[in-house]
This record gives sequence, C-alpha cells and structure tokens, in this order.
Amino acid sequence: MSEASDIRFPTNVIRDDYIPKEDYFSREFMQLEEERLWPKVWQIACRLEEIPNRGDYVTYDIVDDSIIVVRTDADTVKAYHNVCPHRGRRLTDGCGHAKQIACRFHGWRFDLDGRNIRIVDPQDWGDRLAAGEVDLKPVRAETWGGAVWINMDLDAEPLLDFLKPMHEYVDKFEFEKLRYRWYKTVIMQANWKVVAEFFNEFYHVQQAHPQLLAFTDDYSKSGGFGRHGMMWFAAEGAVPFKRSPRLTPKDEPDYRNFVLDFVEQYNRDLQAMVTPRNYEASQRLRTEVSADAEPGEVLAKWVQFQIEAAEADGAGWPKDLTPEYMEKSGLDWHVFPNTIFLHGTVDGVLWYRVRPNGHDPESCIFDIWSLQRYGEGKEPKLVREFYKDWRDTEWPKIYEQDFINIPEVQKGMRSRAFRAARPNPVQEQAIVNFHRQLRQFMGQGDIPDDGSRQRGEHAQAAE
Repeated sequence: MSEASDIRFPTNVIRDDYIPKEDYFSREFMQLEEERLWPKVWQIACRLEEIPNRGDYVTYDIVDDSIIVVRTDADTVKAYHNVCPHRGRRLTDGCGHAKQIACRFHGWRFDLDGRNIRIVDPQDWGDRLAAGEVDLKPVRAETWGGAVWINMDLDAEPLLDFLKPMHEYVDKFEFEKLRYRWYKTVIMQANWKVVAEFFNEFYHVQQAHPQLLAFTDDYSKSGGFGRHGMMWFAAEGAVPFKRSPRLTPKDEPDYRNFVLDFVEQYNRDLQAMVTPRNYEASQRLRTEVSADAEPGEVLAKWVQFQIEAAEADGAGWPKDLTPEYMEKSGLDWHVFPNTIFLHGTVDGVLWYRVRPNGHDPESCIFDIWSLQRYGEGKEPKLVREFYKDWRDTEWPKIYEQDFINIPEVQKGMRSRAFRAARPNPVQEQAIVNFHRQLRQFMGQGDIPDDGSRQRGEHAQAAE
C-alpha cells in the first residue's frame, strides 16, 4: 500500500474553524492512534517523587501496552515492557518496591536492569535461548520537569527535542521542585481528546465558570508552538485581574479586591494553583497595602509576600523568573499529545494527563494532579484516589462545572445534525493545532503552509 493511499484522515481537511467529528468517536480513528500515536510518542508515565528509592516502580498502562518504570539507582530510571518473555504474564501492577522483578506464573526473575537472572529448569531449552533473548524489552525513559517520560519507539527523537519549544518557555519555573498536593484519577465518559480540550482553552470561562468574571478579564488567545499549544489572556501585561467587560461596568477602585477574590475562589473552588501558603501570604494585602494603591504596586507586593512565605517555609522560589519571562510563558500549555498544565501562580501547578480507557473511543482515564513547592520533608504522603464516576466523590466547584459538560459534549457529537466542531479561530487555535499535529504525526499528510493559519503574538515571537 502506498503512503498516499494510507491517508484515511487527511490533515488538510482541518481548518482554523473546522475539525471533523469522527476524530472524537470513530473506532477507525482510535485504531490509527493505537497503531501510530501511543507506541511512538513521548508521554508522562509518572513523577520522580513516586519512585524515590532504588527498586521503586510504577506501572503505566496505555491501551494494550503496559510499561514498568523503575528507579535503578539515585540518578537513573529505566523502563521496560511489562510482560514476561516466557508466556506473556504481566509482571507488575500499580506501584511498589522490588529488589528483583519476578513473574508469579513460573518464577522467572529479572534484575532492575532488565536482565533475566533466573529461569526454572533452564536445561530443558538446551541452547535454544540466545543470550539476551529473554531479557525484558526496554522502553525509552527520559526526564523533564520532575517527571519520567516514556517512549516505546527506541529510535524516537530525544525528549528535549520533542518538547521544543515548550520547555524553553517554562524551564525557569522549576517544575522539578514540585511535589504532589493531591492526585486523583477518574474515568470520564468521553473521548480523551474531548477531555483534553476542555482544559486547553479559556473561551469557555464566560459561560461555564461565570463566577470568575468578577475578577477576570477573560478574553484570551492561543496558538500552536510546534506540536504543542499555549493559551494566554489578552489583557495588558497578560495579567487578567480586572472585571470582565462582558459584565455590567462597575466602579471598583480597590485593585486589591481583584487579587483577593481570585485567591479566595481558586483556593476554595479549585484547590490547586493557589496553595495554602500562597493564600495565607495574600491576606497581607489587606493590611500592608493601601486600598488606593495602583495595580502595579498591588501585584508587586503580592508576589513579594508569596516569595517571602515560600522562602520562610523552606520551599524557595525560582531565582531566574522575571515578569517578562512569566508573561511570555503564558498560563496554560497543552503538551502533545495528552498533557496539560496551568502554571501561572508559580507556587502551585495544576497538571492533567488523559489517555484512552482500553479500546472504547468514548471513555478515558483522566489524571488530575495538584502540585506544589514544599519545604524539604514537608510534602504530604502521596495518596492516589481513583473514581469510576466523578460523582462518587465531592469535587471543588470549578471541576464540577466542567465535569457536567464533558459527557454532554460527547453525546452531542453523535447527533446526525452535528457534522464538525467549529472552534474559535483565535481563542481555540491551540486545539486546531493539536488536531493538525495529531493527524500529521500519524502519517495523514503534512500540515498545509498556505499562510491562512491565524497565530497569536506569542506564537509569532517563538518562530
């Protein structure tokens, strides 16, 4: 079959305001992802704090593949296909600690470097097993941002090349110094791309999260950065602390209230990004900053109070951050294909990972991580929460607002009247870029370079 005849989902049909609906529920499209995306792309398997000691491991499952990620020494992490080469039994499940990797079926064993170190009754094979033939099959494992990324394609480009230019915009935030505040996983009844796209655009804030408009100038922009996408608010200086112009104008001379309302609602309704330490430090604005202070002074004091609190707590603060770097870094990144993070508050980062739930194109596994800078030894014990249905536990308000909408979007796309998604060409351009990049990655033709694609000033500056 020629390369051209194998193009089933052409990249060039995607426009700045048009994404075919089959991308979200077609079994054929999902099969293409299973064959050409997940076995060949870099993806986060775990964070390094999950495997701090030699022998600590995490099992990462993606469709039919399962990967063991294991720390082999203080500075080295390795990964292997999670399958015994004897009869195919999976070797690990979940996370744990092991001096050796053992098969519970016939007792074959492997050391942490993947070498077979025990075959029961090896003489029965005679000379049929060549050296290395029954070792564990390796998987690429590299680290960035405090996380372990894996790739089943041993010939894949290096991780940092894959992450360009995204990592250059956020390296100075020191994600490697973050630790889990909480970790929740939920099964969502929607395609993995539907869920990812809920969290890589701000266009929905005005309808889905109206309570945020009182202190958010919510008009946003987005753009593609190679395979990845970035979102940012279009407010002056990219600081959105201002009453949304969508609301009836209101005279609010005390700028402190915008910041304090943001801190209050995100602390209560998100329980991420705004950390408890950040919240407490922000209260100093009430007593140590004048009610008639200019916005620039309020923001400068807010950052100062956060830095002082973090340093006093032993957490420290990124030393190389500047206002210019922070503005250029945006507020929300979609890292191709299945990672999204929001990092604008520095002290806390909200991180998402989403992947298919088996072979069902309308179900996915959604991981939500609230990450925070902690003083040494002050991070809480990691507890992984898992829910088959998001209604099985209480969620802060902002998540609940999105979770109600997610399955309704998936169901609505099934309508015979719905032919394609019509994304906003400015505020949802990162989503369009994602679909172009996805189809191109899977060999469905090149991205057209016809000059018609709208791009924000952040994206233009990156080129």
